[in-house]
Amino acid sequence: MLVKICGIKTVEAAKEAVNSGADFIGFVFASSKRQITPEKAAQISAAIPSSVKKVGVFVNESERNILQTAEQVGLDVIQLHGDETAEFAAKLPYTVIKAFPMITEQKNAMQSYPSDYYLVDSPKGPNRGGNGTTFDWNLLKDLNLSKIILAGGLTPKNVQSAITTANPAGVDVSSGVETDGQKDLAKINQFIRNAKG
Repeated sequence: MLVKICGIKTVEAAKEAVNSGADFIGFVFASSKRQITPEKAAQISAAIPSSVKKVGVFVNESERNILQTAEQVGLDVIQLHGDETAEFAAKLPYTVIKAFPMITEQKNAMQSYPSDYYLVDSPKGPNRGGNGTTFDWNLLKDLNLSKIILAGGLTPKNVQSAITTANPAGVDVSSGVETDGQKDLAKINQFIRNAKG
């Protein structure tokens, strides 16, 4: 089970995620309460071993800025969270994760999108996901896509149930491992242990 801890803003949180067995560390470069500068992300990135993939989360960003940030930070994966076209994604010389809200109308769009992973998130929220709410995980069974990463409202308490129901390739968490808006090291550890359990 692949585990992505997203919205990392400190070396301590990154190290806890790495030591607990995370596969991906996510940096949010889009407007968000978890937004990080490329400079700060590069500092944290330097402390992450190459075995753990560094993901940059972008929303409707220019190709030039994505590539510049990826180079500066040492990203391995680009996560597109906006209205980026399939043509745009296909041009990026990186592994791509494309985020989709879990709504029925998106199924065809997902199936024709050139992506290495499909991050499926809750449909509501002004910030395109990241709103900490779950959706009916049974809906993923109809998608007929490999490499789905399940996101949206996951916590250390419900992640095992989500995996059992949806059988995704991976899970993604941000607010579910936070206390008072900050990454909680104990929750990060528990989430990863439960997901990989």
